[in-house]
Amino acid sequence: MFLPQPAQSTLAVPPPGDGPGFWAGAPSAVAADGFVYLAYRLRRPLGEGRGYAVAVARSADGERFETLLTITKEQMHTESLERPTLVRTPSGRWRLYLSCATYGTKHWRVELLEADDPAGFDPGQTRVVLPGDLKTGVKDPVIVHHGGGWHLWASCHPLEIPAEADQMVTDYATSSDGVAWTWQGTALDRRPGHWDSRGVRVSAVRFTPEGVTAYYDGRASAQENYEERTGVATGPDPSTLTAVGTGPHAASPYGGLRYLDLVPLPGGGTRLYYEWTRPDGAHELRTELRTEFRP
Repeated sequence: MFLPQPAQSTLAVPPPGDGPGFWAGAPSAVAADGFVYLAYRLRRPLGEGRGYAVAVARSADGERFETLLTITKEQMHTESLERPTLVRTPSGRWRLYLSCATYGTKHWRVELLEADDPAGFDPGQTRVVLPGDLKTGVKDPVIVHHGGGWHLWASCHPLEIPAEADQMVTDYATSSDGVAWTWQGTALDRRPGHWDSRGVRVSAVRFTPEGVTAYYDGRASAQENYEERTGVATGPDPSTLTAVGTGPHAASPYGGLRYLDLVPLPGGGTRLYYEWTRPDGAHELRTELRTEFRP
């Protein structure tokens, strides 16, 4: 498995301001055509915009990025944007799945943009692919094409009691086209009495000869919302994941380390991207280049 080692990391994207509530993070990356393409969320504090934009950027070395386009929450008609998911289909077409907050509620939905290249996403051409419902908000999908089909793990939040809406589990879905999804149940649930008892959110998945290895964000209380730490879960198949160990596997000494994504590179090695809490409380997007793999 790959676990973050922040002391070996490099800053990829700084936050849009200093102090708590200013974040650059929630990364989703794809290596293609000699570049690393990165989608990430930009956020300001509550009352100053929340998740106000998603950027799509490109880098030749995986560290220094040029922005290709920025999509604002106003363009998506949403109160806040959270983690985007960038995907390239087997046919070479690009997809950007956006997590959108419904105005005036705790509800989340996921919308889909498609384009021939990562600079071509048009917010005017969007469709809802994961609507959620009156009882459940859905966001932060992890999407993998494997074995001839599409697999999705999404963070699902209960909405019936607004004060409890920060709780989350990760549900699993399948699809033949990556657009119409069929839910298959909860893949990863909370563990009462543990560090992840309040919420679990899968952030990255790798298929292995033995089954599946997943990385996830966990928290034990509502107060730890926004400062989740990284855990590891494994399973014999994508629908059944069990947390490994009794504590988190990676964290910042100043708060959270979350939204880990892993990008295999065509020339060898793997890039890690994640959101990391700085000493001043801001969140920045960091990256590591790793060449080893430890089972």
